[in-house]
Amino acid sequence: MMAKPIGGRYLSFAEREEIGLLHAQAVGVREIARRLGRSPSTISRELRRNAATRCGKLAYRASVAQWKSEIVAKRPKPAKLVTNPRLRDYVQQHLAGTIHDARGRVVDGPRQAPFIGRNKPHRGDRR
Repeated sequence: MMAKPIGGRYLSFAEREEIGLLHAQAVGVREIARRLGRSPSTISRELRRNAATRCGKLAYRASVAQWKSEIVAKRPKPAKLVTNPRLRDYVQQHLAGTIHDARGRVVDGPRQAPFIGRNKPHRGDRR
């Protein structure tokens, strides 16, 4: 179990157990959501993300789902821009306004549209 109690935003182990039991009884996603007081999309996402193959069919295991959520929730996480140098270079190039193609040549970005004064209040009605 996690050291700190989790807030209402995340599913608890008890809720995951309930989802597992109701899903095994062939209760629909919307009915499970109604019983738990959660959004149907939350239940659907939980079942889809944590479905594991067992004996040739997909099965939901609450203990495995809880274990996976604890691993994902660990802090501190390394930032993506630290761990992925290619992504970091891409972001830095775009922030600097220079874009390079696959061969490393500088490519002109799109021209900025000229400002023509739209979305300003009309002054003709001030006469």
